[in-house]
Amino acid sequence: MDQRISIVTLGVKDLAVSKQFYVQGLGWKPVFENQQIVFFQTGGMVFALFLRDDLAADFEADARTFGRAPMALGYNVRSKGEVDPLIERAAGAGAAILKPAKEASWGGYSGYFADPDGFAWEIAWNPAWPIAADGSIRFGTNS
Repeated sequence: MDQRISIVTLGVKDLAVSKQFYVQGLGWKPVFENQQIVFFQTGGMVFALFLRDDLAADFEADARTFGRAPMALGYNVRSKGEVDPLIERAAGAGAAILKPAKEASWGGYSGYFADPDGFAWEIAWNPAWPIAADGSIRFGTNS
């Protein structure tokens, strides 16, 4: 089995609110949407917003007790100067700041916000992980 993640899907309470947040807060553009789901092309993978109850039903879980595991999604930027403006843009679109950006113990600069459904996002600049023209990063490469 290849090591890869093809799609990340978040179960959201209000599809219109969540879509608006990702469009206005991060500047993303949907590639497909209907009344249940919105897809965004994010580099070599797809990011999806799916109505929470419909996602629970899709894998036969009880929507009343369907929960979330602790996790954070990450968005790396090409320069340290991009971190704060992106966090501020997200806050302007309704994000809650979880941790203001600051120098990180691992040598970079990062901060966290939560989207309207409470999903945590880290916005990070890591000088050890340059970002390729296509937006991809490779662990442990400096070229």
